[in-house]
Amino acid sequence: MALEQFRVQIAMLMDEIAKAPEDRHELQESLREKLAEMQAMGLPLPHDLVDLEEYLEEDLEGAARRRRRGKADPAAEE
Repeated sequence: MALEQFRVQIAMLMDEIAKAPEDRHELQESLREKLAEMQAMGLPLPHDLVDLEEYLEEDLEGAARRRRRGKADPAAEE
């Protein structure tokens, strides 16, 4: 039953990400916490969610680098 509860919680997180992409950092943290909980319980980690968390991390790091360079909006460069 624990795996099914995690699936529901993660599905809710995915809905939140779709509704509020500007909050992706907070949602990424929530996803990371859920994956850590699953791992602590010995449950298998869904590869697509692990990949998503890694993608979000890389995306946030890229955004931070752009802000440091004064290029917060990549669309403004075009």
